[in-house]
Amino acid sequence: MTDVETDVLIVGSGPAGGAAALLLSTYGVPNIVVTKYGRLSDTPRAHITNQRTMEVLRDAGLEDQVIAQATPQRLMGDTPFCSSLAGEELGRLHTWYTHPSRQADHDLASPSSICDMPQHLMEPVLVDNAIARGTSFRYETEYLSLEQDASGVTATVRDRLRGDEYRIRAKYLIGADGGRSKVAEDIGLPMVGRMGVAGSINIVFEADLSKYVAYRPSTLYWVLQTGSDIGGIGMGLVRCVRPWHEWLIVWGYDINGEPPDLTEEYARRIAHHLIGDDSVPVTIKSSSAWTVNHLYAEAYQKGRVFCAGDAVHRHPPSNGLGSNTSIQDAYNLAWKLALVLRGVAGPELLDTYTAERAPIGKQIVDRANRSIGETTRIFEALGMLSTEDPSELRRNMAKRKDAGPEAEKQRAALREAIEFKNYEFNTHGVELNQRYESSAVLPDGSAPAMNPRDDELYHHATTTPGAKIPHAWVVRDRRSVSTLDLGGQGRFTLFTGVGGEPWVSAVSSVAADLGVPLAAVTIGPGASYEDVYGDWARLREVGDSGCVLVRPDNHVCYRSAALPGAPADVLREALISVLGRAV
Repeated sequence: MTDVETDVLIVGSGPAGGAAALLLSTYGVPNIVVTKYGRLSDTPRAHITNQRTMEVLRDAGLEDQVIAQATPQRLMGDTPFCSSLAGEELGRLHTWYTHPSRQADHDLASPSSICDMPQHLMEPVLVDNAIARGTSFRYETEYLSLEQDASGVTATVRDRLRGDEYRIRAKYLIGADGGRSKVAEDIGLPMVGRMGVAGSINIVFEADLSKYVAYRPSTLYWVLQTGSDIGGIGMGLVRCVRPWHEWLIVWGYDINGEPPDLTEEYARRIAHHLIGDDSVPVTIKSSSAWTVNHLYAEAYQKGRVFCAGDAVHRHPPSNGLGSNTSIQDAYNLAWKLALVLRGVAGPELLDTYTAERAPIGKQIVDRANRSIGETTRIFEALGMLSTEDPSELRRNMAKRKDAGPEAEKQRAALREAIEFKNYEFNTHGVELNQRYESSAVLPDGSAPAMNPRDDELYHHATTTPGAKIPHAWVVRDRRSVSTLDLGGQGRFTLFTGVGGEPWVSAVSSVAADLGVPLAAVTIGPGASYEDVYGDWARLREVGDSGCVLVRPDNHVCYRSAALPGAPADVLREALISVLGRAV
C-alpha cells in the first residue's frame, strides 16, 4: 500500500527543485519535496542571478525578497585581472553589463536587474515561499528508486532519521537531484559528454579585503600566477560572496593526479597566495574539491518522470548560467504540469519540455566550457605558456611596460584577450535570446528574427513565436507597468491594440469554452494601457489590430499581423494546438 500520495514529487531542494516547488504551489498543484540532506545549501556556490531569472522570480512575487539580500549590479562588475589582489593589475573589464553602453542594453531589455544572490541565500527564499504556498517539504528523506505505470509514479524513499522506507505515489516526478542525479540514471536519460574534465577546489573564507577591492567593486577578481592555468576554470579566482568580508576562492588541480589534502593550513596558504598579503587575517570556513564537467542530456523526460537543473546540464560556473538555467527549467515545466493536471491541456504538452529546454542545456554547457578555454588568450599575451619558471614569468609579464614594437604588440594582444572575455561575462544574448521550437509554439510563416548584432553578446527583442515577449513600459492610472508584468501569473495573455477589440471578445468566449486561464490586454491611445513612449508599437512587430499571444512563461506562442475574419475561431484553434488537446 502507498503511504503518501501527491500530484508531483520533487527529488532535490536546490535551485531547480526549490523553484519547481514554488511555482507548482503558486499554481495550486499539490507537491512534495524530498531531500536526503538535513538542511539547505550552506555554501555560496551558484550566485550570478541574471535578468531572465529575476523575471521568473518577479512573476512569482519574490523579486523584492531577492533584491533585499543580493549584491546589486553596481557592485558586481569592475572586474580586474591581476597577479594578486595586493599585486599588479594587468587590466580590467566592465562585466555584467556595467559598461555604460551595455548598461543601456541591460536597462532596455527588462524591468529586472541582474544581481549576485549566493545559493545559500537563494534556496531559503525559494523553499520558504514554496512551503508557505502549500509545498510539503521532507528533510532527511533519501530517494531510492521509482516505478512508472500508465497513471503515475511510485517512488521508494528512506527516512534517514528513523531508518525505515516508505513509498510516495505521484502523478508525476521531477528529478532535481543534482550533478550525479540518481533519477536521471534510473530512467536512463541519454547523456552526451563527460564528467571530470578538470579538477577544482573551492575555499570559503572570511577576511577584510576592503583596501584591495572596494575601489574596484566586483564579484570576481581573476588572478594569474604560476599554476593558475592548471585545472579549475581557467585561472585563479577570488570571488566576493558578501562585500568585502566573505569570499570564495576557486583554484585548480591536475585531475590526473591526486587531489590536494584540504587541510586548513593548505586552504589558508592558497588564500594568502591569491590575496598577495600574508598579514591579512584569514578565517577558513570550508574547503571542498569538485570537478569541471561537460555533459548534457539529449532528453529531459521519460514517461511521467522529468529531470531539471544539474541533473541534465553539468558544466563549470563560467558565464554564471547554472542556477539560472535550473530555475528557468522549472519555469518552463511547472505551468505545463499545472494545466495537464487540471485537464486543460493534453499530456502531449509535456513532451515540449524536452524539445524546448534540451537545446538550451546543450548551449549553456558548451558556452561555459568554451569560456574556460578562451582564458588561454590572456596567458599567451603575457608569455605565460612558454615557461613555468616564476622569475621568467614575471619578466615576460613586465615586458608589456617596455617601449618598442614588441611590447606594443604585447599590450595590444593583452587588451584584445581581456576584451574577448565579454563572451564569458557579458553574454546578454545567451541569457535572453532563448527561442523555443516545439508543438507549443505556432510559427507564423515569417522569417526567423535575425539579430543585427552578435547573438551571444546582445539581446534582440522580438515577438517571433518562441521568443520571450519584449519588455516595454506602458502606463495605466499614472503608473508604469512592464509588458512582462501583464503576462505570466500562470495564464495565457493576448496583447492587442486599437482596432483589436474583437480579440478581447474572443478571449472571453474561448477561455470559457476551453477552461483555459486567459486574459486580454489592449495597448494604445484610449486603451486599457497607454503606449506613451511608443516602445511597444516599435517592438510588437504586428499591426494595431493584430495580436501577440504569450504563454504563462511569457514566451510568445502565436501572433497574428492583423485582425482575421473570425478571431474567436482562430484563437480557439491556436490554443487547442498549443495545449495538445484533442479537437
